[in-house]
Amino acid sequence: MLQQRTLKTITRAVGVGLHSGQRVELTLRPAQPDTGIVFRRVDLAEPVDIPVTALAVTDTRMASTISNGDAKVHTVEHLMSACAGLGIDNLYVDITAEEVPILDGSSSSFVFLLQSAGVELQRAPKRFIRVIKPVEVREGEGAATKWARLDPYHGYKLSFEIDFAHPAVDSTGQRVEFDLGQGNYSRDIARARTFGFTKDVEMMRTHGLARGGGLDNAIVMDDYKVLNSDGLRYDDEFVKHKILDAMGDLFLVGRPLLAAYSAFRSGHAMNNLLLRELLARRDAWEEVTFENEREAPQGFAQPARAW
Repeated sequence: MLQQRTLKTITRAVGVGLHSGQRVELTLRPAQPDTGIVFRRVDLAEPVDIPVTALAVTDTRMASTISNGDAKVHTVEHLMSACAGLGIDNLYVDITAEEVPILDGSSSSFVFLLQSAGVELQRAPKRFIRVIKPVEVREGEGAATKWARLDPYHGYKLSFEIDFAHPAVDSTGQRVEFDLGQGNYSRDIARARTFGFTKDVEMMRTHGLARGGGLDNAIVMDDYKVLNSDGLRYDDEFVKHKILDAMGDLFLVGRPLLAAYSAFRSGHAMNNLLLRELLARRDAWEEVTFENEREAPQGFAQPARAW
């Protein structure tokens, strides 16, 4: 049987929110089979649980935000991406503010946290959503076109193409494909940082956003070049971060996907629209488990690999 996974022990981190600039403590705790991933606002007078589902996403401006009533958690996608990359099914995330800490702007710190806690196999079958018919969402026309789609695939792979018309971005890879069965998430994707432009950062700060952002947790560019003294971690770090984000956004469906995701200029909003379209099309997916591990797609059966 291909089993569900949680953590062996509790692990903690402290950081600041990218947009709020608030200090925040994060505690990752093991959870029982079929719990899913549950964020818990422990700073509120009455702690509130926010279980991860596609329909819990209530805001996709700048990041993915999930809510339960008035309780919110912003910028969940990098932690969710690490969980998807390492195959974590069940987890409690205790958080002392309304935004997940940005740490270094990638998922690598979350990967380290999860792996340092250890991954525990559980006595329950891992439940997948298998896409059996293509699903697509599309916006705009001509140069403004953007789209995202899911196609049937025995495994999980993502391809993404960006188009920013910026010298620093244009000189790097514009398209990347990552297959969980062939690549190594920790090595190939997790270290890609979020990025932004100085003019956008200034505008965001006037609106109370990006207060915790800087050169130590993002790639920052002016009109011509990357301002970080250490440069890029990958030749195609920009588009790889889009893959990282997509893995986190798509894992908000609450189950690992068996599908091929492809996208052009997509983002948090379109990724969530794609999930909602998938769930609405009940003929386009089915839930599956694998009693025989050998029948499972490559990349899901072996334990989460380290760097």
